[in-house]
Amino acid sequence: MELTEPIKDYINEKIGGLEKYWDKIIDADVEVGIITTNQQSGDIYRCEVNMRVPGKILRVEKTEPDLYKAIDKVKDHLQNIIEEEQSKRRTAIKKGEQNMKEMINESPLASGQLPPEPSEEEEWTPKKE
Repeated sequence: MELTEPIKDYINEKIGGLEKYWDKIIDADVEVGIITTNQQSGDIYRCEVNMRVPGKILRVEKTEPDLYKAIDKVKDHLQNIIEEEQSKRRTAIKKGEQNMKEMINESPLASGQLPPEPSEEEEWTPKKE
């Protein structure tokens, strides 16, 4: 299968457009081709994308009777995965913020209690291991 300029442009538009959902995309390898499974049903097109993001590789492969539909389906699936990853990230951040607030609220200093002053009789000595 020959990779024409219109196909390249379509892939760049669809897969490159995913950066608006996550600006941390490192790169994406796109592979398109024809799979011949059944001569009576005609050509089946395949689109596969391996996208590197921090700490992960997202991989999606779709097959369709139309190449542009296969590209669209891959893009839609990747968009869903990216949105799920972003949601997980936001949830983790919120959970961390909540834990931090709880720790601060439980601190004796937050409630206005000061730690007891050490008495002059007590002498501090370092521990020997």
